[in-house]
Amino acid sequence: MTFDPSSYVFSQPSEATAIRASTVLPARRENIEIHTEDGRTLVGELALPESGEISATLITLHPLPTHGGFMDSHVYRKASYRLPALAGVAVLRFNTRGTSSPRGTSDGQFEEGIGERHDVEAAVRFAVERGLPNRWLVGWSFGTELALMYGAVEPVASQVEGAILLSPPLHRATDAHLQLWAESGKPLTVLVPEHDDYLRPAAASARFSLVPQARVVGVDGAKHLWVGEKQAARVLNEIVDDVTRDGSGSAGLAQEWSGPAATATV
Repeated sequence: MTFDPSSYVFSQPSEATAIRASTVLPARRENIEIHTEDGRTLVGELALPESGEISATLITLHPLPTHGGFMDSHVYRKASYRLPALAGVAVLRFNTRGTSSPRGTSDGQFEEGIGERHDVEAAVRFAVERGLPNRWLVGWSFGTELALMYGAVEPVASQVEGAILLSPPLHRATDAHLQLWAESGKPLTVLVPEHDDYLRPAAASARFSLVPQARVVGVDGAKHLWVGEKQAARVLNEIVDDVTRDGSGSAGLAQEWSGPAATATV
C-alpha cells in the first residue's frame, strides 16, 4: 500500500516539546509523480510550507539504491518533516528509477548513474513547472554523483542555484565534472564526515580544489550515513544556512516546537 502523507495525525501539545527523529511538523504534503523524457514514472513527495513564501526549494538525490538508499533516507526524511515549518523550505523527495520506498516504486531499474540523468532533469523540470523558487540540488553519497555529473550542464544548470553535497565518494563523478562546476561558477558546498568510508576531509579538499567556489566543510565525529540526531541536525543547519537568506540562526534551527505535531510511524 502506498503511504499517504495526509494520514499523519496532528495534535496540539500543552507545552513546547522536543523535536525528535520521528516528529513531523505541519506542512502541505502531497504524493507526486515525475515523468522522465525516456518514459519512466518516478514516485515522490513534495512538502511545502503551510503558509507564507517559500524561501528555497531542495531537490534531493538519495544514496545508492542497491545499498539501501531511497527517498526516505533519514536526513531527507527529517528535512521534509521539519524544514517547511522551521525555515519555509520546500522539500522535493523522489525515488530514482527502480527504487522502492513506502511511497512506492519508481519505474525502470538502476542504471549506474547513466539513465538517472533523465531522473535528475525530470525532477528539476517538475520543480520549475510547479513554480518552486530558489532551487538547489542536494545530493547524498550516490546522489552527489548525480548532482556533480548533471547539475552543471543543461538543461539543469540554468534551472538551479547550486548544490550541496553530503558524503561525496567521487567514484562516478570525475575531474571533468568538477571542471564543469568550476566553469559554471555556481555555489557548491561539500559536507565531508571526519570518518567517511570513501572520502575524508583532507582528500576532499584536494579533489575539490578544482572548483574555486567550492566550500568544503569537514564535520568532526561524523560518518558517511550521518547517524544520530546531532549529525542530522548539523546537516540541516548547514543546508538552511546555504539556501536561505535568514539561515538557521546563531543557535541553529529550533529544537523544540510549540504548535501541532505528528509522530511518524514509517
